Amino acid sequence: QSHVLQQPKLHHPAYANIHTHAHSYPTCQPTHTFHYKRQVQLLHSYSSPPQVPHQRTSSGLHTMELFTKTLFLCLALALTNGAPAHPQDAAVNDAALPDRCAGIEFDAITPDEKGNMLFFKGSHLWPGFHGPAQPSNETFKELDDMHNIGHVDAAFRIHNTENPDDHDHIYFFLDDKVFSYYNHTLKDGYPKEIQEDFPGVPTHLDAAVECPKGECIADSVLFFKGNDVHIYDITTKTVKTKTWSHLPVCTSATRWLEHYYCFHGHNFTRFHPVSGEVSSGYPKDARRYFMTCPNFGHGGHYKVLKCSEAKIDAITTDDKGKSYIFAGPIYMRLDTHRDGLHAFPITRAWKEVTSGVDAVFSYTNKIYLIKGDQVYIYNTAAHYTLIEGYPKTLKEELGIEGHVDAAFPVPMNIQFM
Repeated sequence: QSHVLQQPKLHHPAYANIHTHAHSYPTCQPTHTFHYKRQVQLLHSYSSPPQVPHQRTSSGLHTMELFTKTLFLCLALALTNGAPAHPQDAAVNDAALPDRCAGIEFDAITPDEKGNMLFFKGSHLWPGFHGPAQPSNETFKELDDMHNIGHVDAAFRIHNTENPDDHDHIYFFLDDKVFSYYNHTLKDGYPKEIQEDFPGVPTHLDAAVECPKGECIADSVLFFKGNDVHIYDITTKTVKTKTWSHLPVCTSATRWLEHYYCFHGHNFTRFHPVSGEVSSGYPKDARRYFMTCPNFGHGGHYKVLKCSEAKIDAITTDDKGKSYIFAGPIYMRLDTHRDGLHAFPITRAWKEVTSGVDAVFSYTNKIYLIKGDQVYIYNTAAHYTLIEGYPKTLKEELGIEGHVDAAFPVPMNIQFM
């Protein structure tokens, strides 16, 4: 069927050609095929010329490519190792090993070059979000054997894409010394005086965390000492100091999935890396989020699904290259290999979408989440802020009726199925 709409409420010429298909929904079963029951073409009064056959073929290729990705990403979703989704930490049998579930205060937290999170306390570390402690010198032997350090004051992984010799290296700080590691190997010439590598940064630090350009004004490192934050510009090698008295004194800090966390005692507080503003609802107990402990349920309240249980609802990539997969009430970033793959409730990023999604697509710095006959449009440039006046009905916003199972952009039009 074909209909010509007079002056539909569409925001961009790209909506000129909109195709709606009703079909049986793809699941994790690789033998599934698409069955199209109907096709409706909605034409804007000033639309571009109708699609020619080769354009439909291209659309079909896009559909099959999306379907293929769905099958593979189903497995990725099932295998994702989010912090809280593992069995509880094994009981610590060795009395000499510290137990992070006892409510300890970490000395330092940092991801390594592969995105594995490392938690340090005294002469021990925990590699990852679950499992018992181990001596630090089993992973970084110079922290004890060569220099008799035994512990670190602060640590971070540097973000410096303009200098491959430094990018993704881990830096450890102790008193007035700095150590640089890559692939768990100490670089030649280290340790050095802190002032030699980071002029203007004080000694005897409390915490440190990387802050890439785009989240901070420039590629930077935030060094914490008491209530003072020393913001080190990696390119200019200059330091600006701020006092954030409203933020607890951080004994460790880390960046995880573009959010910043200050750890103090067995709690943590999320803060903005530029203003220091503290997010509402904090502090929270780290044992509920960054480790799995007996009698401490996870704040996200989700579990990892088996592949046979997983049903992929939507996949999209926004204009900044952030890729998302949606399944039931959760979503997962697919482009965060430096921080690992982790699933979260959809409401964590899009709080108004409380019952999952039917389809999602990204277009011109906006992400469109469709559920039932409602469409939610978020500004991706403003940390996914819901645009005023939304949600709206599909008919009101896009001029279409009926259930939408999938949507994806192709040149000069949006495909709905």
